[in-house]
Amino acid sequence: MILNENVIKEWLSLYYHMDVTAEKASGYEEQNFLLRDAQGKRFVCKVSTGDTDLWFLSAQLEVMQHLAGLDIVQKVIPNQAGEGFTRIEKEDRKLFLRVLSYLEGDFMQDVQPEFENFESLGHQLALMDKALKDFVQPAAARYTEWDLARVLDCRDKLECIKDPEKRTMAAYFLLQYEMEVLPLQQGLRKAIIHNDANDHNVLLKQGRVSGIIDFGDMVFSQLINNVAIACTYAMFRQQNPLEVAAVLVKSYHEVYPLTETELSVLYYLIAARLSMSVCTSAWQRSRSNNPSHFVSEQDAWTLLYQWIKINPLKARNTFNLSCGYASVLATEPAYNSLQEERKNHVGKNLSISYQKKLKISRGALQYLYDDLGGTYIDCVNNVSHVGHCHPVLVKAMQKQLAKLNTNTRYLHDSLVNYAKVITASMPAKLKVCYFTNSGSEANDLAIRISRHYTRQKDVIVLDHAYHGTSTVAMELSPYKFDGPGGAGQQPFIHKGMNPDLYRGNYRYGDRDAGLKYAADIARIIEGLKEQKTGIAAFICETLLGVGGQIPLPEGYLKEVYKEVRKAGGLCIADEVQVGFGRVGEKFWGFELQEVEPDIVVLGKPIGNGHPLAAVVVTEEIAASFNNGMEYFNTYGGNPVSMETGLAVMRIIEEENLQQRALETGNYLIGALTALMQKHKLIGDVRGKGLFVGAELVRDRETLEPAVPEIDEIVEKMKERGFLLSTDGPLHNVLKIKPPMVFNIENASNLVAHLDEVLNAY
Repeated sequence: MILNENVIKEWLSLYYHMDVTAEKASGYEEQNFLLRDAQGKRFVCKVSTGDTDLWFLSAQLEVMQHLAGLDIVQKVIPNQAGEGFTRIEKEDRKLFLRVLSYLEGDFMQDVQPEFENFESLGHQLALMDKALKDFVQPAAARYTEWDLARVLDCRDKLECIKDPEKRTMAAYFLLQYEMEVLPLQQGLRKAIIHNDANDHNVLLKQGRVSGIIDFGDMVFSQLINNVAIACTYAMFRQQNPLEVAAVLVKSYHEVYPLTETELSVLYYLIAARLSMSVCTSAWQRSRSNNPSHFVSEQDAWTLLYQWIKINPLKARNTFNLSCGYASVLATEPAYNSLQEERKNHVGKNLSISYQKKLKISRGALQYLYDDLGGTYIDCVNNVSHVGHCHPVLVKAMQKQLAKLNTNTRYLHDSLVNYAKVITASMPAKLKVCYFTNSGSEANDLAIRISRHYTRQKDVIVLDHAYHGTSTVAMELSPYKFDGPGGAGQQPFIHKGMNPDLYRGNYRYGDRDAGLKYAADIARIIEGLKEQKTGIAAFICETLLGVGGQIPLPEGYLKEVYKEVRKAGGLCIADEVQVGFGRVGEKFWGFELQEVEPDIVVLGKPIGNGHPLAAVVVTEEIAASFNNGMEYFNTYGGNPVSMETGLAVMRIIEEENLQQRALETGNYLIGALTALMQKHKLIGDVRGKGLFVGAELVRDRETLEPAVPEIDEIVEKMKERGFLLSTDGPLHNVLKIKPPMVFNIENASNLVAHLDEVLNAY
């Protein structure tokens, strides 16, 4: 029922003896009118429908009357019967009318707030909370979807967020609430709180808060939730949101002290409120066109993207220090002690990245946080394929681990289901899976299978290749056996040329380079024939990782596979580094070469860091391997691993991560190529999708490697918040293989900072 100004004037005259003008004002769920009497004094009239909970409406008025001593709270104007609201029946509808005093000021969302405004908001909110400390009103102990204590109910609305990147971020923060806040929730102080100090409910005048209005979301909940909500909206449209929140928290604490436990969860509560807001907006969008439902949506998303870049420990430390509590950041002596302990108890040949070591304490999709408060964009961890702590993956693993984890001696649906999902993504002849725990183990098994099938032992690999850490995998890896401490090349291992189009024998511009590099493999096979020796397998990565982030030349594998099969050998595609959509154009790297391997080895991204790997073979090869000796792997194929693998595949598809890799990768390669025109130190940019390398040289003619310059650049980029690493036979290739959730903004920032760093060279 839509009311007009004349009706309101009549009711106010009848029930309140007020002679006023009435002007329609905006409202969220109620109809609002601005009133003015003959003396120019203003009031607010609010009309709600019969659907209103009278018990709760009375409670709101009672709380406002309890807070009458605060000038930031509207006063309740009673009717002629002395009641806080008036019941009216019109056209068989029940309406409830109330009149409140008018507070001067501008809504916070309509101005550009200053720090003094945030100080005032913290101060005034604390006065309100302190006044309500011991106030009891049973109606406030209610269920409301806007109670942060019930934020996990928003998970039902996540599916309404259509953008997968945004949906994943909201789900991530809801997961963090479950992990970090929920266990502490019952120990947090509770009280009746306003629960909605948003920028539409806060009035500012002359540098201070002049009003906090609308108690419609009032609830009995954790006290710190009230602070979190106020911080959330205060940070809208701010370049340094954490600084704003710290100002508000400090001023609040000076009036009504917060505990360290409350401060420890504030970061996650702010994120939870933002997630609640965007989930609810998305849900309402599917049911309503009311613009009031979406008024904060864009600001909330902007702040979420800012918030995930802030280390939670840094936020907690900032809040602690603003309230006079001790720092929670790690200290350098603690680092030194940990490094000493590591030396004493862990093999010394396990290296640590970077000159100034990192202790990573948390992960968030494409971001990593250390225990000193730093945030880093992970530009190199291809193992965390769908992102660190991906909420869908975490939940899938938790659910199965809570239900069952055992070996494959028993029937289990997930084992078959995952094998079917994996083989469905491959050529039809690749139908049989064997599951292991690592890529190294999988490569070891692939070689064992090939040797059994062919009754031969010799294997052809590529120079500088790396296939893992098992004894057999080390024998396959010139990167290891030719390197420091290496055992040297075994007589049954044969090295083909690294098909490097930048510094190899055949280079860019040679249209036949692929065939020429393939001829080197044919040469090895011919030499084995002359020695009356056959070949078990040819194995290579379908894009070369340690070999220098190198896409294979056009036509290379097609020709190599033809020669290998002619000699009776098997063709093994090592997809451990590049599979699962990373190359963008295709799901598997071998598809870029238009070939079908006999054996495919999967690892690293297959489980997003969970120890899982696989060997996929043809039915014929599997039948040969089934020779009476059982293949049993205690952990390979266990239910948790299988559910993990299924979740990874589901996330890749549902979040369209292969397309993301294509688009972001194309942008990144293009931006790096443009940078090459400006900085002579970049000799070559190459890659596919989110598998990218930039080779640094001192001289583009001699191709002298830019070492140690590249190491300095990696360290400088790390100090700027970008984790990179080096690769290649000469250790002069910047490798960029980030989680697939890495986006164009991340890529743009990476290139911009790299540009600045390279200016010094």
